[in-house]
Amino acid sequence: MRMIGDVLKEEYGCKVYKLSLSAKVTCPNRDGTLGTRGCIFCSKGGSGEFASNADLPLKDQIEEGKRRLSGKVKGDGKYIAYFQSFTNTYGDPSYLKALFEEALSYDDIVILSVATRPDCISDEILNILKKINAEKPVWVELGLQTIHKKSSDYIRRGYELKIYDQAVTRLKNAGISPITHLILGLPGESVKDMEESLKYVVNSGAEGIKLQLLHILKDTDLEKEYLAGRVRVMEMEEYLDLLSCLIPLIPEDMVIHRLTGDGDKRSLLAPLWTGDKKRVWNAIKKRFIDKTQ
Repeated sequence: MRMIGDVLKEEYGCKVYKLSLSAKVTCPNRDGTLGTRGCIFCSKGGSGEFASNADLPLKDQIEEGKRRLSGKVKGDGKYIAYFQSFTNTYGDPSYLKALFEEALSYDDIVILSVATRPDCISDEILNILKKINAEKPVWVELGLQTIHKKSSDYIRRGYELKIYDQAVTRLKNAGISPITHLILGLPGESVKDMEESLKYVVNSGAEGIKLQLLHILKDTDLEKEYLAGRVRVMEMEEYLDLLSCLIPLIPEDMVIHRLTGDGDKRSLLAPLWTGDKKRVWNAIKKRFIDKTQ
């Protein structure tokens, strides 16, 4: 099992930390192009609650992010510029190009990570990312969430599965590393359904994967479903059992970027056990990682 922290430590000789930044963009699922309410699970902040204030200049966001991490970073830290909230290839290409290049102008920022939708990668944006990738590595994180149409319709994803396939192929052809997000525990999905989604991603050409436990965040449409009793969330042991089924399906050459995820405690409604990051990580480490060492 190749965890991203270990891979980066081998590459750079130290731990590499993420700076969660905001590009101050929106999403076609919010601006009226596809819809106005966003995906059912997405918060008002575009699921970027840990990102710096979008109203700050990028320079100030970076400084703020480094201050947040100052207690963890030992010596000369290295960082990933992670544009997390909303859809970070959905905007004016010249604006985004300037933003990405500014982020990577810092010597201690060694990777650009861009979270986006597979249906929002234009040829112009792809060419920009390809040129940046020639200078420093670029990751593009694709929000797939599930391969099952019933689930994708329920969460209002807004694009067909073939669009994801095309995005992965285009990114790979440009030499850019695609990382795929899956949500585990979507309403109505069985363990078999989630295994099928994972197997699909493994065979899609994605180089990395993020497994995200379903969270219920306040002020989302999913909150209404949860409060109406139409959605349940997993307990920790149940989730660990699920990972026991999924992790063996991930090949050694695929990098695992996340095994759970946590919501901002200010907006997290359920499952509340995920807020205890140390406890959750220790349980995952004991069950899956220590056994492989």
